[in-house]
Amino acid sequence: MQAVEESHGLSLDGTLDSCSSYVNRVYGIRDDNGDRFVVKFYRPGRWNAEAIREEHQYLLDCAREEIPVIAPLPGRGGETLRSATAVDGDQQRTFLFALFPRTGGRTFEPETDEDYLRLGSLMGRCHAAGARDQAPNRVSCHPQATTAVYVQELLSDGLVHPKWRDDFAVVCRETLELISPLFADAPRQRIHGDCHRGNIIDRPGQGLVLIDFDDMMMGPPVQDLWLILPGSLKDTQRELAVVLEGYSRFARFDDRTLGLIEPLRFMRMIYFLAWRARQRNDFWFRESFPDWGNEAFWITEIEDLRTQQGVISETQGS
Repeated sequence: MQAVEESHGLSLDGTLDSCSSYVNRVYGIRDDNGDRFVVKFYRPGRWNAEAIREEHQYLLDCAREEIPVIAPLPGRGGETLRSATAVDGDQQRTFLFALFPRTGGRTFEPETDEDYLRLGSLMGRCHAAGARDQAPNRVSCHPQATTAVYVQELLSDGLVHPKWRDDFAVVCRETLELISPLFADAPRQRIHGDCHRGNIIDRPGQGLVLIDFDDMMMGPPVQDLWLILPGSLKDTQRELAVVLEGYSRFARFDDRTLGLIEPLRFMRMIYFLAWRARQRNDFWFRESFPDWGNEAFWITEIEDLRTQQGVISETQGS
């Protein structure tokens, strides 16, 4: 609270609510005028300052074009990214943080063609803004740049059960060899990166709002589209067609990249494993997922990866 008051010139009323967040530490606060805000303290070591500034720049670019996102608020001096130093005994740590307006809304669950048309239009506008600049400090969505690194991280840390380590390594190696050539000429631009339905809210009287750009990356636009579909590519052709109809009103879409959807699903499965592994020592994680990483867990995960490998092989063979 002191950090926010000093950085943004606010006088807070003492309200401090912890908000749900898997990675960062997020709190709801309120000033003496009753205005509500959210302050996000970034998990140390996850992103450097330049990468976070690129996230903020994308949000500000979208906001300037009246695309419904929640952009960070500038503090004194105009900077949206601030830092706070905490002293614990003889140790001193610096935390990066940003302040946002608090925005309510409900999770959007698309049911009709009109719903999917709205989703497609939102993503088309977001990607049109994203294509106007680069983000060299963000992750590049490519199997070798991301997924291969996550696989090596899981294997090197000894997280995979010894009995199933080789099986995990084989299915990952084979699938990466299969999908990597598909990304050779894939377009890459600024995208949301984690555009599942939980990151799209519906505000009465305002419409859809795209939230949580924490995983913003440089990648093919199709990455943000497949996550909003209700199932696999072969089972969601109608929904995809409507999404693309809305999308094409604001941005061009390369139909050739539809073949990346199932490979991207495999990549997300690996990403999710690595993402959870990095949090395995957090108290909340141990309490919520006590069976994470045991033998039964890895048997299930490897079987799911093999199944997805089969889906990719069938898709590429058709």
